[in-house]
Amino acid sequence: MNQVVRLTEQLKQYLVITGNYWAFTLTDGALRMLVVLYFHGLGYSPLQIALLFLFYEIFGVITNLFGGWLATRIGLNNTMNIGLALQIIALLMLIVPDQWLTVAYVMTAQALSGIAKDLNKMSAKSAIKLLVPEGAHSKLYQWVAILTGSKNALKGIGFFLGGVLLTLVGFRQSMVLMAAILFVVWLFSLMLLKAELGKAQHKPKFNQLFSNSPAINTLSAARLFLFGARDVWFVVALPVYLNLVFGWDYWWVGGFMAIWVIGYGMVQTIAPQLTGKRHGKLPDGRTAFMWASVLAAIPLVIAIALYVDYFPKQALLGGLLLFGVVFAINSALHSYLIVSYAEQDGVSLAVGFYYMANAMGRLSGTVLSGWIYQAYGLAACLLVSSLFIVVSAVISIKLPKAISNL
Repeated sequence: MNQVVRLTEQLKQYLVITGNYWAFTLTDGALRMLVVLYFHGLGYSPLQIALLFLFYEIFGVITNLFGGWLATRIGLNNTMNIGLALQIIALLMLIVPDQWLTVAYVMTAQALSGIAKDLNKMSAKSAIKLLVPEGAHSKLYQWVAILTGSKNALKGIGFFLGGVLLTLVGFRQSMVLMAAILFVVWLFSLMLLKAELGKAQHKPKFNQLFSNSPAINTLSAARLFLFGARDVWFVVALPVYLNLVFGWDYWWVGGFMAIWVIGYGMVQTIAPQLTGKRHGKLPDGRTAFMWASVLAAIPLVIAIALYVDYFPKQALLGGLLLFGVVFAINSALHSYLIVSYAEQDGVSLAVGFYYMANAMGRLSGTVLSGWIYQAYGLAACLLVSSLFIVVSAVISIKLPKAISNL
């Protein structure tokens, strides 16, 4: 009976964390779209827009490295609350007049937002490991897929929300509105998150921040190139291209980005069925290699279609929707493998290290997205994307062929 009561309390804590994560994700997606479109409208170049997110990604790397270690000491509830508070501050920093919105100032606000986002992600992803009985890999895969998929669907809604808010109420009013909503969520979080979920029984030393697990290190390297491959065209190049070349307004740009991410999230929730769960199969290193190999061909085909001007609009939009489906399966596989590889005590350390690599991939992809698009165009961004995925697939060959082979 005591175990049931304790599990129920843990479940309540996790549900609160998940709700916080969802609310945060909506504002994070909206903020990204607002920044890209608003500063593009102010005349910023693609490279300058990419630089606005530079600190967001750099501090995401740092946060994932130290955040997992911090959570083992102060608890995942506290890291969640700190993340919410930092996001509120970041939003309020952007309500100043246009003349204050220099690249350095916006980069600083985005740095706080990057710290906030990864504290929230690390807290939610780590908590799920503590709820699933050890060895229940099938259930773990399903729960991770649902959490990750729902998060990305909400992020897609956030992209659309950003475009709508910019059109209807303007940039600053959008910041105030989102900060007010998150403030209410933060107050509820302070009241409800009381358990010390995620504290390690044995406090890790500072020099244990870096993983000693070959499986985790290999998966982290594959994840770096996988997410670099997405963001090299997704973050700056695509929304600017849709606005300039296709002549889409903010509603249409935000809407397409939203559809892409929502569909991506929906596919993630059913990824276990698509990768063999219904037949009793669980993904391993071979599965990760196979799906990465399939993904690599898609941006290459799109790039060729753009270069030869063969139905470029249809090839781009249709190809990127297909990319989203296959990328979602790859991402869900990785998300399952990391929590499966991680140990119960101090799970946030492994998850934090892994998402540090994820953030490094986003960082490289973001910077390259602005620079390559400005210098060579969208097709070149897609070629680099294909190359990154090939590297990710090659790295995945070294992953364990089964979970028991760790």
